[in-house]
Amino acid sequence: MSTLAHTMMTAARPADSGLTGPGELDRYSYAEAPGADRGPAHAWDGDAELGRAGRRAAGSRGRGLHGQLVQQLGQMIVSGDLGADRPLVPEEIGQRFEVSRTVVRESLRVLEAKGLVSARPNVGTRVRPVSDWNLLDPDIIEWRAFGPQRDDQRRELCELRWIIEPLAARLAAGHGREDVQQRLADMAEIMGHALAQGDSLTFSRADAEFHTLLLQVAGNRMLEHLSGIVSAALHVSGASAGGCDRPTDAGVGHHLRIVDAVGAGDAAAAESAMRQLLVSHPEVERVVPAPREH
Repeated sequence: MSTLAHTMMTAARPADSGLTGPGELDRYSYAEAPGADRGPAHAWDGDAELGRAGRRAAGSRGRGLHGQLVQQLGQMIVSGDLGADRPLVPEEIGQRFEVSRTVVRESLRVLEAKGLVSARPNVGTRVRPVSDWNLLDPDIIEWRAFGPQRDDQRRELCELRWIIEPLAARLAAGHGREDVQQRLADMAEIMGHALAQGDSLTFSRADAEFHTLLLQVAGNRMLEHLSGIVSAALHVSGASAGGCDRPTDAGVGHHLRIVDAVGAGDAAAAESAMRQLLVSHPEVERVVPAPREH
C-alpha cells in the first residue's frame, strides 16, 4: 500500500464522537428524533453505525449556536415540521432554543440564502415552497436525505450523477496528469483494503475523494463547482461504491478501471467504466439502461 493510502487508512478510523456539549441545541439526532418515523438510514446492510457516523460528520458544519440553529431549523423545514401556515417569529424561536435574537436573525438569513424562507415587511418570515429551495445546496441535500423525502432525494442524486460523472471521467482522461493518476489509484487502493476489512468509514472517505477529484480535474469549472454535490450525494447515500447501492468488489473493480482509463488517456473507456459503476440502483435502472459490453 502506498504511503498516502496508509496515512488515510490510519487517519480515517477515529470517527467523530458526535457528542454535544453543554448548552448545545442538538438534544437528539435528526434521524432519531422522538416521535419521528424516519425509516431506515441508507447504509450498508448490518452497518447502522456508518449512517450515524456520516450524519455526525455532515451535520457538524458551522458548529456553534448559529450553525446548530441553522441545522435544527433547516431540518424542521425540510421535514415539514415547520410550514408556511404561520410565520417564523424570531422571539419564539429564541425562547424555544434558548439563543439570542442575534443568533436567530443570522440563522434565518442563512436559511433565506438557501431559499428555504423569505422575510417581508408586514408579513414576517415564512417558509417558501419547495420550488424555491436551492436543492443543490449540500445542507438541503442532507436534510432531504434524512427526512420524509429521503427516497426521492436518493433517486434524484443518482440520476444527477449519471448525467455529470461519466462526462467528468471522459474529460479527466484527456488531462494525463501523473499526480491525479496516482491519487486516484491511491483512493481505489484504500477502498479495496477498507472493503476487505469492513472499514466503512474509511471506504466512504476514499470514495468521496475519488469522485470529487474526477470532477475537479475535468477542466470544466462548472463541473468542478458540482463536486460538492457529488460529495454530499456520496455522504447521504450510505458510502456506497457507486453512491447508489452497497459497496462490492465489483464496484471497486469499476473504480480501478476508471483509474486505468484515465491514466491511458482513453476517454471512451473512462466514461464507460463510470457508467458501469453508477448503474447499480433500481431507481436509476428504470431511467437509464446499463451500458453495453463491447
